[in-house]
Amino acid sequence: MYWVTPRHLAGDDDALAERIGDTLAGLGWRMWPTARHTLLYVSPDGLCGAEWILAAYPFELGGLPAAWQLSARSHPTSVMPEWNAYFTTGVPYEALADLLMEIDSRKTPDVGLEGPETVLNALCARGWIRDVDRPRTTAVDPGFSSSVSLEMLPPLIEDADPRPDLVGWQAWAAPVSGVPYLWCASFSASVPHGLVAAFASSLASPVPVPRRTVPESAEGRLTVVRRS
Repeated sequence: MYWVTPRHLAGDDDALAERIGDTLAGLGWRMWPTARHTLLYVSPDGLCGAEWILAAYPFELGGLPAAWQLSARSHPTSVMPEWNAYFTTGVPYEALADLLMEIDSRKTPDVGLEGPETVLNALCARGWIRDVDRPRTTAVDPGFSSSVSLEMLPPLIEDADPRPDLVGWQAWAAPVSGVPYLWCASFSASVPHGLVAAFASSLASPVPVPRRTVPESAEGRLTVVRRS
């Protein structure tokens, strides 16, 4: 077992489904398999959903298949979610778990009063830096291997707001230039900034994380704090 930093390059230890499933079970979310061979979790109040969609292979983010889809509704019977967020494999499961705990703690996870500065401030508080060309919308890690930015939504990212040209938070990690992304995440336009900030703050946390394996592309950029 290795304890490594930085977290945003640590990967998911090939255990993203299991770790997040354990988190959701601990929060009391109900789970059942679907006809599409996915696993659907629903919060106790029926407002939030989390679905392991990798088997359905719905679409790709940055060339990687989407693995988890999170969503929130204003009412349990609403057909259309207010917002969706998508994550590929490779995303550090600690950051996704912290996001889910923040979602679960909110009485109204479909709305938020925070502005986009909330996300950037959370990252800068962890030592990330604002992009020189886009300081109001983008922050990068000190090693320039990961970015969180407010961008035009990629194709197939669904949101209850039907207006065109919407922007939402996008995040990615690429340890080595010219190689495939390690992971990608996409938040639709209506995801509250406070929720994205919870994900971003955890992503940029300096606290070492345990891993049995580390991504090959990140080996030269990870620091092993200790072995156990």
